[in-house]
Amino acid sequence: MLKQTQQQKLLQKLSPQQIQLMKLLQVPTANLEERIKEELEENPALEYSEDGSSPDDEMEKPAEEFEAGSDDEFEPDGSESEYDNIDISEYVSEGDDEIADYKLRDDNYPDPDEQRTMPIRVETTFHDHLLDQLGLQTLDERQRRIAEQIIGSIDDDGYLRREASAIVDDLSFSQNVETDEEEIRQMIKMIQTFDPPGVCCSDLKECLLLQLRRKPQDDEGVIYATRILDDYFDEFTKKHYEKIQRALNLTDDDLREAIGQIIKLNPKPGANYSVMNKAESYVIPDFFIMNNNGKLELSLNSKNAPDLRISEGYREMLKEYDRGDKKDRRQKEAVLFIKQKIDAAKWFIDAIKQRQHTLLSTMEAILNYQHDFFLTGDETTMRPMILKDIADITQLDISTVSRVANSKYVQTEFGTFKLKFFFSESLSTDSGEEVSTREVKKILADMIGGENKRKPLSDENLTKMLQDKGYNIARRTVAKYREQLNIPVARLRKEL
Repeated sequence: MLKQTQQQKLLQKLSPQQIQLMKLLQVPTANLEERIKEELEENPALEYSEDGSSPDDEMEKPAEEFEAGSDDEFEPDGSESEYDNIDISEYVSEGDDEIADYKLRDDNYPDPDEQRTMPIRVETTFHDHLLDQLGLQTLDERQRRIAEQIIGSIDDDGYLRREASAIVDDLSFSQNVETDEEEIRQMIKMIQTFDPPGVCCSDLKECLLLQLRRKPQDDEGVIYATRILDDYFDEFTKKHYEKIQRALNLTDDDLREAIGQIIKLNPKPGANYSVMNKAESYVIPDFFIMNNNGKLELSLNSKNAPDLRISEGYREMLKEYDRGDKKDRRQKEAVLFIKQKIDAAKWFIDAIKQRQHTLLSTMEAILNYQHDFFLTGDETTMRPMILKDIADITQLDISTVSRVANSKYVQTEFGTFKLKFFFSESLSTDSGEEVSTREVKKILADMIGGENKRKPLSDENLTKMLQDKGYNIARRTVAKYREQLNIPVARLRKEL
């Protein structure tokens, strides 16, 4: 039995423009240009303005293409009335240049600073570097394919973690090349002669030993270093130097020379070449803060302010339709399509403008909140600041502030920082004053940096020293901050 009921529900739904804005907020400056290019390719009603970058000729679609299109190219969702009641008055009203002049950048926006634009990086990948060296070897076609398969299996840090048997299977199934593990091992030995030294090894010990074997073998430091890695690798990684010294009967100078040889080696030979993600291989600042005689000036990277507008050609199409007397179904379909594209273009431009406004208002709030730091660069002057503090100032949602803080960078005269750097919890002092945990971490790092490396400070000693300075802090908190600073425990900081 069918029963019809009426219910009232409270739902929260995001508009397409809100969804678009959230996605755009997370796009780094380095990728924004690519995102805009994608939108230009998808929406021919959107283009760069004449005084901005030149749009591609194919971005503007002529009216003839709409007339010649097939019936399947556009299928409106509405009923027949959608064709009969097309209102385009807001698009073609005489004297109304809203669409044609619907530009992204206003007249007050500063001109692009050529010194603050995106750098161009030309780079050779790690695997390309190895393949170039492979080209210098005398190999037949079959051997070259085997070597290329091995190089392709090397991780970005320079290690070959895939077993020889697995590479044999890979070649058999994907390349139709029959081989065996012995031949694979011979090829691996050949690749291990390539630069950088230590490449194509299976673990750290093999990598370091391979680098040592390229050094002069008549050097006592190299000889002792090789023995240490060969026979006492675990003790070396745990810094049990006394045990190593006794076992090898080394003097203090011999041990110091051997350790010095080892620490000069590269534990990740591919790291200098490898680029996991081009957007993350270098930082493009989203903001610039300059100190102009004590007055801090904030500006947005010009790449965040592209000069976009609605295509004038599309508006002319609507005017021609409005002036015509005979309006068949095909013309009406074309007009609905044009309206849809123009609305989408306006939404995108609005989202870009809102992105600019959100970025600037968030950064301005952070600048005012951490004013002393941006003037001096001293981390001990930073105030405790959480996402809610900035959200309250900007009247933005906490999630919006979080998106900005986690993906944007600011360039100052003291360096380039991720916005997340300026957020920290508070810690109480003996006087009841609340200070930033960033301040405590800076003092902790300075203490460890100035310690006697022969007798490094334990967490207990560090806790006492901080408490003597008036910071109410527990030993476990000191240990947590030390780990967040990527500083090892006292035993591993010990030097000879």
